[in-house]
Amino acid sequence: MMESGGEMVSASMDLLEESLVKKIEVMKKIQLENVRQKELLSDPEHLQLEDFDKTLDTKGEYIDELLRLDEGFQSLFDRVKADVGDRKDQFADQIKRMQDMIQEITGLSASIEAEEHRNKRLAEQYFQISRTQMNQSKQSSAAAFNYYQTMSNYKNVPPQFMDKKN
Repeated sequence: MMESGGEMVSASMDLLEESLVKKIEVMKKIQLENVRQKELLSDPEHLQLEDFDKTLDTKGEYIDELLRLDEGFQSLFDRVKADVGDRKDQFADQIKRMQDMIQEITGLSASIEAEEHRNKRLAEQYFQISRTQMNQSKQSSAAAFNYYQTMSNYKNVPPQFMDKKN
């Protein structure tokens, strides 16, 4: 009976380790989407909002996946924590690998956060430029409309500087 409990703990440790590996993979995918967003936002003249929206949707899916992985990890960890604590020596190598992965995850989290702040600034700049361009466009349209209206009102006005000596 003790052996099957040990096997269960061992299998649980394998699942915990696998969960961390998957989390790292997903976080690297998020980083790739952040690079894509940066590229899109760095070229505001050619930015297609559909492409930008697609990166947001993709990142949203990855974040949902991270949340599921975190919930599963925490739930499993809570169940085996005491058993692993009683057999730390037996799982020392695996615990060390998982600690290293958690450090990598922490580094990836900090990097992703910095990328998100950078992209947020780029997005704010893009939208500020877009607003300015829209306002200028509105002003140009209004000026053109006013000019057209003014000119159409004067089409029946005879020239004022013509010599009237017939």
